[in-house]
Amino acid sequence: MTVLRRSFLQCAAAAAMMPKPVFAEMAGLRVVSLDYGLSSTLLSLGLPPVGISDLADWGRWVVEPVLPSSVIDIGSAYEINFEILVQVKPDVILTTPYLDELLPKLQPVAKVVRLEIFTPDAGPILPAAIAATRRLAAEIGRQNEAEEFLARSDAFFESCRNRLSGRKLPPVALVNFMDARHARIYSAPGLFHNALERIGVRNAWEKQSNYWGFETIGIEELSTIKHPDARLIAFDPIPPDVLPRLADSPLWQRLRFSQPGHFSVLPPALMFGMVNEAVRFAGLLTELLEKDA
Repeated sequence: MTVLRRSFLQCAAAAAMMPKPVFAEMAGLRVVSLDYGLSSTLLSLGLPPVGISDLADWGRWVVEPVLPSSVIDIGSAYEINFEILVQVKPDVILTTPYLDELLPKLQPVAKVVRLEIFTPDAGPILPAAIAATRRLAAEIGRQNEAEEFLARSDAFFESCRNRLSGRKLPPVALVNFMDARHARIYSAPGLFHNALERIGVRNAWEKQSNYWGFETIGIEELSTIKHPDARLIAFDPIPPDVLPRLADSPLWQRLRFSQPGHFSVLPPALMFGMVNEAVRFAGLLTELLEKDA
């Protein structure tokens, strides 16, 4: 995983056509974010949040970009510590439609900016995330930084596509294991599916998913994937008992993914994120496929 992460950072630097943003306060603007994707986007616009929800799990699910040590944990998204939130004195609170029940409590504290990405009418998630990035930038006066960030991201996707071009690439099925018998599998219109399209890799799971970009399946349903060379890719964190139990499972042994070369594990990449998370996934997958193609 260390090699994958190092290679990802190296190719991200090579693909970036412009310098990365420098963190700076914008006229003292203090922003609290209740969503990981919005938080990572703030970092890429050069304005780190003063506080976020679920800080403790950032390294488990998001990983990059790295949060400054100054960021304050305000509790979980569904159980905000309002005493801490008030003490942080935000000017802006970023939220999503899935936290609307908190609006009556948030609005007296600061201006609330509500951004929609994962909604029934949003369509493909990556374009929705790009649009939300521009809306966020307009709210905080960072339009130029947003365009630079989106240009860097697009250049990175293009570099991944070029690196994989001309190689014989297997279709990939992408999963997070829930336990040894169930997994979330990712497809259209989701963020990971959009990233696959952007870098020229085929999704082996061709069924349409929900608007979050996934469906929950039983492990036996992986047998419906008909591509003989398809590769199953799981993301960390994997529950600790899953791989040992799969190794002993007759059901798993009947799947082609149990055979050498058909199953891999990638470091964490946030499936419900925004542009940064699509970039991280694209880099990790490109490095893996380059090594093995």
